[in-house]
Amino acid sequence: MTAPVFVVEQVPDGPEFVLEGPEGRHAVSVKRLRAGEGVVLTDGRGHWAEGVVGAAEGKDRLVVTGLTGVREEAWPAPRITVVQALPKGDRGEVAVETMTETGVDGIVPWQASRCITQWKGERGLKSLAKWRNTAREAGKQSRRVRFPDVADAMTTKQVAALLAAADFAAVLHEDRDHDSEPLATVPLPEHGEIVLVVGPEGGVSPDELAVFTGAGARTCRLGTSVLRTSTAGTAATALLLGRTGRWS
Repeated sequence: MTAPVFVVEQVPDGPEFVLEGPEGRHAVSVKRLRAGEGVVLTDGRGHWAEGVVGAAEGKDRLVVTGLTGVREEAWPAPRITVVQALPKGDRGEVAVETMTETGVDGIVPWQASRCITQWKGERGLKSLAKWRNTAREAGKQSRRVRFPDVADAMTTKQVAALLAAADFAAVLHEDRDHDSEPLATVPLPEHGEIVLVVGPEGGVSPDELAVFTGAGARTCRLGTSVLRTSTAGTAATALLLGRTGRWS
Protein backbone atom coordinates (compact mmCIF):
# COMPACT_ATOMS: atom_id res chain seq x y z
CA MET A 1 0.00 0.00 0.00
CA THR A 2 1.69 3.18 -1.19
CA ALA A 3 -0.88 5.96 -0.73
CA PRO A 4 -0.50 8.10 2.42
CA VAL A 5 -2.61 7.00 5.38
CA PHE A 6 -4.83 9.24 7.51
CA VAL A 7 -6.70 8.25 10.65
CA VAL A 8 -10.43 8.78 11.10
CA GLU A 9 -12.71 7.79 13.95
CA GLN A 10 -14.89 5.72 11.62
CA VAL A 11 -14.07 4.82 8.04
CA PRO A 12 -16.73 6.39 5.76
CA ASP A 13 -18.76 4.07 3.54
CA GLY A 14 -19.98 6.86 1.26
CA PRO A 15 -18.34 8.11 -1.94
CA GLU A 16 -17.07 11.36 -0.40
CA PHE A 17 -15.56 12.46 2.88
CA VAL A 18 -14.09 15.70 4.26
CA LEU A 19 -10.91 15.25 6.28
CA GLU A 20 -10.53 18.09 8.79
CA GLY A 21 -8.76 18.88 12.07
CA PRO A 22 -5.16 17.75 12.73
CA GLU A 23 -5.33 15.04 10.06
CA GLY A 24 -6.71 17.47 7.50
CA ARG A 25 -3.99 19.99 8.37
CA HIS A 26 -1.32 17.34 8.00
CA ALA A 27 -2.69 16.34 4.60
CA VAL A 28 -3.05 19.90 3.26
CA SER A 29 -0.27 21.89 4.96
CA VAL A 30 2.39 19.23 5.60
CA LYS A 31 1.91 16.58 2.90
CA ARG A 32 0.60 19.25 0.47
CA LEU A 33 -1.68 16.80 -1.27
CA ARG A 34 -3.35 17.96 -4.45
CA ALA A 35 -6.36 16.90 -6.52
CA GLY A 36 -6.01 13.47 -8.07
CA GLU A 37 -3.57 12.01 -5.53
CA GLY A 38 -4.52 8.79 -3.78
CA VAL A 39 -5.16 8.52 -0.04
CA VAL A 40 -6.17 5.82 2.44
CA LEU A 41 -8.50 6.46 5.37
CA THR A 42 -8.30 4.04 8.31
CA ASP A 43 -9.45 3.72 11.89
CA GLY A 44 -6.19 1.96 12.79
CA ARG A 45 -8.18 -1.13 13.76
CA GLY A 46 -8.03 -2.86 10.39
CA HIS A 47 -10.82 -0.99 8.59
CA TRP A 48 -9.86 1.18 5.61
CA ALA A 49 -10.97 2.73 2.35
CA GLU A 50 -9.12 4.10 -0.67
CA GLY A 51 -9.98 7.38 -2.35
CA VAL A 52 -8.54 10.29 -4.28
CA VAL A 53 -8.16 13.94 -3.37
CA GLY A 54 -11.00 15.95 -4.84
CA ALA A 55 -9.83 19.28 -3.46
CA ALA A 56 -7.55 20.80 -0.83
CA GLU A 57 -9.24 23.78 0.80
CA GLY A 58 -7.65 26.29 3.16
CA LYS A 59 -5.04 24.92 5.54
CA ASP A 60 -6.83 21.95 7.03
CA ARG A 61 -9.65 20.71 4.80
CA LEU A 62 -9.20 17.84 2.36
CA VAL A 63 -12.11 16.61 0.26
CA VAL A 64 -11.70 12.90 -0.52
CA THR A 65 -13.78 11.47 -3.35
CA GLY A 66 -14.22 8.13 -5.10
CA LEU A 67 -14.04 6.12 -1.89
CA THR A 68 -14.07 2.38 -2.57
CA GLY A 69 -16.17 1.32 0.41
CA VAL A 70 -14.99 -0.02 3.75
CA ARG A 71 -12.61 -2.96 3.66
CA GLU A 72 -11.13 -4.93 6.54
CA GLU A 73 -7.63 -6.35 6.80
CA ALA A 74 -7.55 -9.86 8.19
CA TRP A 75 -5.93 -10.45 11.56
CA PRO A 76 -2.31 -11.55 11.12
CA ALA A 77 -1.29 -15.10 11.91
CA PRO A 78 0.48 -15.69 14.10
CA ARG A 79 0.05 -12.50 16.09
CA ILE A 80 3.29 -11.14 17.60
CA THR A 81 3.34 -9.23 20.90
CA VAL A 82 6.48 -7.81 22.51
CA VAL A 83 6.64 -7.18 26.25
CA GLN A 84 9.01 -4.22 26.45
CA ALA A 85 10.78 -3.32 29.69
CA LEU A 86 10.79 0.43 30.26
CA PRO A 87 13.99 1.97 28.83
CA LYS A 88 15.61 5.21 29.89
CA GLY A 89 14.79 8.56 28.28
CA ASP A 90 13.13 8.50 24.90
CA ARG A 91 14.35 5.00 24.01
CA GLY A 92 10.89 3.68 24.80
CA GLU A 93 9.36 5.73 22.00
CA VAL A 94 12.20 4.63 19.70
CA ALA A 95 11.41 0.99 20.45
CA VAL A 96 7.68 1.50 19.87
CA GLU A 97 8.31 3.39 16.63
CA THR A 98 10.63 0.84 15.07
CA MET A 99 8.63 -2.19 16.22
CA THR A 100 5.50 -0.63 14.73
CA GLU A 101 7.22 0.13 11.43
CA THR A 102 8.55 -3.43 11.34
CA GLY A 103 5.12 -4.99 11.90
CA VAL A 104 4.59 -5.92 15.57
CA ASP A 105 0.95 -6.47 16.56
CA GLY A 106 1.01 -5.68 20.26
CA ILE A 107 3.29 -3.91 22.73
CA VAL A 108 3.15 -4.34 26.50
CA PRO A 109 5.09 -1.92 28.74
CA TRP A 110 6.70 -3.84 31.59
CA GLN A 111 7.96 -2.42 34.87
CA ALA A 112 10.87 -4.82 35.39
CA SER A 113 12.76 -4.83 38.69
CA ARG A 114 15.94 -3.50 37.05
CA CYS A 115 14.23 -0.66 35.18
CA ILE A 116 15.60 2.74 36.10
CA THR A 117 12.53 4.43 34.65
CA GLN A 118 9.44 4.25 36.84
CA TRP A 119 5.91 4.82 35.55
CA LYS A 120 4.00 6.17 38.52
CA GLY A 121 0.94 8.41 38.76
CA GLU A 122 0.59 11.23 36.28
CA ARG A 123 4.04 10.63 34.83
CA GLY A 124 3.14 7.05 34.03
CA LEU A 125 -0.06 8.09 32.29
CA LYS A 126 1.81 10.66 30.19
CA SER A 127 4.46 8.12 29.22
CA LEU A 128 1.83 5.57 28.20
CA ALA A 129 0.08 8.23 26.12
CA LYS A 130 3.40 8.97 24.37
CA TRP A 131 3.87 5.30 23.53
CA ARG A 132 0.34 5.06 22.12
CA ASN A 133 0.72 8.24 20.10
CA THR A 134 4.06 7.00 18.78
CA ALA A 135 2.47 3.73 17.66
CA ARG A 136 -0.29 5.66 15.91
CA GLU A 137 2.10 7.98 14.06
CA ALA A 138 4.47 5.14 13.16
CA GLY A 139 1.51 3.12 11.91
CA LYS A 140 0.56 5.97 9.60
CA GLN A 141 4.16 6.47 8.48
CA SER A 142 4.55 2.80 7.61
CA ARG A 143 1.11 2.82 5.93
CA ARG A 144 -0.49 0.23 8.12
CA VAL A 145 -4.23 0.01 8.59
CA ARG A 146 -4.08 -2.08 11.76
CA PHE A 147 -1.91 -0.34 14.35
CA PRO A 148 -0.36 -2.27 17.24
CA ASP A 149 -2.24 -2.24 20.51
CA VAL A 150 -0.21 -0.66 23.32
CA ALA A 151 -1.51 -2.15 26.56
CA ASP A 152 -1.47 -0.67 30.03
CA ALA A 153 1.80 -1.22 31.88
CA MET A 154 2.01 -4.68 33.44
CA THR A 155 3.69 -6.13 36.48
CA THR A 156 5.82 -9.27 36.34
CA LYS A 157 2.90 -11.33 37.60
CA GLN A 158 0.62 -9.97 34.87
CA VAL A 159 3.26 -10.64 32.19
CA ALA A 160 3.57 -14.22 33.44
CA ALA A 161 -0.17 -14.72 32.95
CA LEU A 162 0.16 -13.36 29.40
CA LEU A 163 2.99 -15.79 28.67
CA ALA A 164 1.05 -18.73 30.08
CA ALA A 165 -1.84 -18.04 27.68
CA ALA A 166 0.36 -17.71 24.56
CA ASP A 167 0.86 -20.40 21.92
CA PHE A 168 4.59 -19.62 22.03
CA ALA A 169 6.35 -17.51 24.64
CA ALA A 170 10.00 -16.63 25.02
CA VAL A 171 12.26 -14.41 27.09
CA LEU A 172 15.15 -12.87 25.17
CA HIS A 173 18.00 -13.53 27.54
CA GLU A 174 21.74 -14.04 27.14
CA ASP A 175 23.59 -15.33 30.18
CA ARG A 176 26.57 -17.68 30.32
CA ASP A 177 25.12 -19.25 33.44
CA HIS A 178 21.74 -19.99 31.84
CA ASP A 179 21.01 -22.15 28.80
CA SER A 180 19.20 -20.50 25.90
CA GLU A 181 17.99 -21.49 22.44
CA PRO A 182 18.49 -19.49 19.24
CA LEU A 183 15.26 -17.73 18.29
CA ALA A 184 16.24 -18.31 14.66
CA THR A 185 15.64 -22.06 14.93
CA VAL A 186 13.22 -22.65 17.80
CA PRO A 187 9.91 -24.25 16.62
CA LEU A 188 7.11 -21.72 16.09
CA PRO A 189 3.33 -22.07 15.74
CA GLU A 190 1.65 -21.29 12.42
CA HIS A 191 -1.27 -19.57 14.14
CA GLY A 192 -2.20 -18.11 17.50
CA GLU A 193 -0.17 -15.83 19.75
CA ILE A 194 3.57 -15.35 20.01
CA VAL A 195 4.76 -13.32 23.01
CA LEU A 196 8.36 -12.18 23.51
CA VAL A 197 9.82 -10.52 26.58
CA VAL A 198 12.57 -7.90 26.18
CA GLY A 199 14.30 -7.04 29.43
CA PRO A 200 15.81 -3.72 30.57
CA GLU A 201 19.42 -2.61 30.04
CA GLY A 202 20.39 -4.45 33.22
CA GLY A 203 18.79 -7.66 32.00
CA VAL A 204 16.01 -9.86 33.32
CA SER A 205 16.60 -10.71 36.96
CA PRO A 206 16.94 -14.38 38.05
CA ASP A 207 13.66 -14.14 39.97
CA GLU A 208 11.80 -12.75 36.96
CA LEU A 209 13.31 -15.37 34.69
CA ALA A 210 12.16 -18.09 37.07
CA VAL A 211 8.62 -16.70 37.08
CA PHE A 212 8.49 -16.48 33.29
CA THR A 213 9.94 -19.93 32.62
CA GLY A 214 7.57 -21.29 35.25
CA ALA A 215 4.74 -19.84 33.15
CA GLY A 216 5.96 -21.81 30.14
CA ALA A 217 8.26 -19.31 28.41
CA ARG A 218 11.40 -20.54 26.70
CA THR A 219 14.72 -18.75 27.09
CA CYS A 220 16.01 -17.58 23.71
CA ARG A 221 18.83 -15.53 22.27
CA LEU A 222 19.06 -13.52 19.06
CA GLY A 223 22.75 -14.02 18.33
CA THR A 224 26.24 -13.53 19.71
CA SER A 225 26.00 -9.75 20.06
CA VAL A 226 24.12 -7.94 22.81
CA LEU A 227 21.42 -5.54 21.60
CA ARG A 228 20.03 -2.58 23.46
CA THR A 229 16.60 -3.05 24.97
CA SER A 230 15.27 -0.44 22.52
CA THR A 231 16.40 -2.46 19.46
CA ALA A 232 16.06 -6.09 20.56
CA GLY A 233 12.29 -6.17 20.12
CA THR A 234 12.53 -4.79 16.59
CA ALA A 235 15.20 -7.31 15.59
CA ALA A 236 13.20 -10.19 17.10
CA THR A 237 9.99 -9.06 15.40
CA ALA A 238 11.72 -8.91 12.02
CA LEU A 239 13.15 -12.39 12.54
CA LEU A 240 9.74 -13.82 13.42
CA LEU A 241 7.97 -12.11 10.54
CA GLY A 242 10.43 -13.74 8.18
CA ARG A 243 10.27 -17.16 9.83
CA THR A 244 6.46 -17.30 10.04
CA GLY A 245 5.97 -16.34 6.40
CA ARG A 246 4.30 -13.03 7.12
CA TRP A 247 6.98 -11.31 5.04
CA SER A 248 6.65 -13.79 2.19
